[in-house]
Amino acid sequence: MELEYDINKIRNDFPILNQQVYGRPLVYFDNAATTQKPAIVIDSLAGYYRTFNSNVHRGVHFLSNKASKAYEEVRFLLQRFINARHSHEVVFTRGTTEAINLVAASFGKKFVGKGDEIIISEIEHHSNIVPWQMLCEKAGARLRIIPVLDDGTLDFNAYLELLNKRTKLVSITHISNTLGTIVPVKKFIEAAHILEIPVMLDGAQASAHTAIDVQNLGCDFYSFSGHKTFAPMGIGVLYAKEEWLDQMPPYQGGGEMISEVTFEKTTWNDLPFKFEAGTPNVGGTIALGKAIEYIQGIGFEYIGMREKKLLDYLTAKLNSMGGITIIGNAAEKTSVVSFLIDKIHPYDAGTIIDRYGVAVRTGNHCTQPIMDRFKLPGTIRASMAFYNTEDEIDVLIEAIEKVKEMFN
Repeated sequence: MELEYDINKIRNDFPILNQQVYGRPLVYFDNAATTQKPAIVIDSLAGYYRTFNSNVHRGVHFLSNKASKAYEEVRFLLQRFINARHSHEVVFTRGTTEAINLVAASFGKKFVGKGDEIIISEIEHHSNIVPWQMLCEKAGARLRIIPVLDDGTLDFNAYLELLNKRTKLVSITHISNTLGTIVPVKKFIEAAHILEIPVMLDGAQASAHTAIDVQNLGCDFYSFSGHKTFAPMGIGVLYAKEEWLDQMPPYQGGGEMISEVTFEKTTWNDLPFKFEAGTPNVGGTIALGKAIEYIQGIGFEYIGMREKKLLDYLTAKLNSMGGITIIGNAAEKTSVVSFLIDKIHPYDAGTIIDRYGVAVRTGNHCTQPIMDRFKLPGTIRASMAFYNTEDEIDVLIEAIEKVKEMFN
């Protein structure tokens, strides 16, 4: 039975959606790049700066105590949100990119050496490619790639062939930002763990669409960004098992991550503060907490159902038009559709679509290896959230018809 929600009420929670672009209602289909923010998140960020702006952990005065309490409450909220075993396994970062760089730098320094191997996949975002390339170049290690099949799924059998005693880490996406593919990550993790190889998941595209249970998945590291989870930019999360955080050296040096400093020797703070050097994004963290509470209030059951309807509706509409090629047709997908219109360059098509008030993304979506794999200059990407509607999809279809008319 369909859950009952008033889509207009949901949309009214997001102030930015109630505006016009070029005299037309805004249709926002660029959620894979960043999601829009509900008023409760915007208000919480402004409220922090208006009423209790203060640094955390270092003061004994009222404002500092209030800020510290609100900040650390979000850590416990996130522990429950991803079902981490301990709150100190939740490390605050600037986003997914920094979380991956933290693991590459810290885990890599401790555990990766000459002749070792790191496994990633062909569908990774540049943020889950470049840090590992940099590590491999520095350490004399080798980067191994899981190939993607024609339908946008990863070749699991090829992955099994890649795993070996030289493999020090596997780092793969949970959901592809370009193809929408939902990777069956649990079986990838289980296969790696047979050889006692740790696994990191890039959850940037997953955290807004599906429930995350790191204990059930069994992953060793998990990362996601606030701004793709209806929260502000500049705040993100790294989950890491306590056993790895204990062994890994600090990522950065400075205040907060230390226990005692002398000119002869410095000792490190307890977890997770050992990995949180400097003044944190307190306001963004508090707003992230509000975003998580908002998502939980809607519920992933509804979010999943609503986004599946939107995905099916858009896919059917595109397939019925003729001249449309959808890139990525995995059986398990989230609400992301990458496509091409005839032989029209994505940028040209996107410019016309924009005049209809429709925000889509064009280009390689920070996944150039995927474009090389499919021999494409880029794609048009429509990425939807639960606040989008079928009527908005109809506007996109109208814009695509105009593109076809103009170029034919």
